[in-house]
Amino acid sequence: MPPTLLSRADDLRDFMIRYFPALNVPAADAAVTADVLLSADLRGVDSHGIIRLYTYYGSRLRSGKMDPLTPYRLTHETPTTLNFDGGNGLGQVVSHHAMQRCIEKAREMGIAMVSVHNSNHYGIAGYYAMMALPHDMIGISFTNSQPLVAPTYGRTAVLGTNPIAVAVPAGSQRPYVLDMATSIVPIGRVTVYDKAGKSMPPGWGINSRGEVTTTPAEVLQGGALMPLGGVDIMRGYKGYGLSLWVDIFSGVLSGAAFLAHVGHPSSTRPNADVGHFFAAMRVDAFRPLDEFKADMDAMLSELKDAPKAAGQERIYIHGEKEFERAERYQTQGVPLLANVAEGLRSSAAEIGVSFPDPIGQAAEEDD
Repeated sequence: MPPTLLSRADDLRDFMIRYFPALNVPAADAAVTADVLLSADLRGVDSHGIIRLYTYYGSRLRSGKMDPLTPYRLTHETPTTLNFDGGNGLGQVVSHHAMQRCIEKAREMGIAMVSVHNSNHYGIAGYYAMMALPHDMIGISFTNSQPLVAPTYGRTAVLGTNPIAVAVPAGSQRPYVLDMATSIVPIGRVTVYDKAGKSMPPGWGINSRGEVTTTPAEVLQGGALMPLGGVDIMRGYKGYGLSLWVDIFSGVLSGAAFLAHVGHPSSTRPNADVGHFFAAMRVDAFRPLDEFKADMDAMLSELKDAPKAAGQERIYIHGEKEFERAERYQTQGVPLLANVAEGLRSSAAEIGVSFPDPIGQAAEEDD
């Protein structure tokens, strides 16, 4: 396995802010996109972070498959809803704007929902849900994605990993932040194992024959991920149902592509046509904010104080590990596999952008 290097978070942000304008992305849009990608790495979701900078964003921008200007436009509006055409640009840019508008409408109306079509990959879903937290709102974010997941009893990829994110404010406790794929793992996690030359845990994916495999390459080359829950006996149809729900909200409701059509241009859909869905709810539209936060604190404390399983010292609330990891990485450095760093250095050099030197080598962490 290649060594893991450490890089300063600010160095990586600065690198991405220089990288995107070299591909004709406006500076403000570059800053938004860099912030979303770095947020993924800081929270330990490295499958959705800087590892995708060239393999997804850079390659598509250079080949003309994405519009660097992200010319999004509003296509439908009611007092509580919006629908945007993402302009086939960077998913982070239109999604950041869409969630901002969603929060503005929720501030006025109590609740708002926004959909986006004709977009691309938008990074981690949790980023947009968490945008609601400083406003004492509950945030929700979904997106569909290219087909990577086999439905229950299927052997080919038809659904995306279709993540769900929900962020809920609390008082003295950290916010509750659920950010999960509706597959057992996102495809980026399989890619991380593949680049590291490691076998996957059994049950993550199947090969082209529909057989469970631990070899990442077999999933990446003609295989598929499994829905949350896995095989039928483990009730994988529940994850399948959640994934389909996300695709209905993100794809069908927004007018974007859905199922196996996402990310596969055709004569009727010339772009990737990824769809997103966002919602924001003002807590005080339901009950007094201080009472809600007090009850959230009580709920989270009761969970964490519950009896622990043998050998366990702590019960975590969703998002808690990620908040702690982000604080640690901000001070100690963000870990990147050496071969990933070298790939970034090489691809950046092709467009005249320098990649920052590491500040050290990291100890291996548990997945």
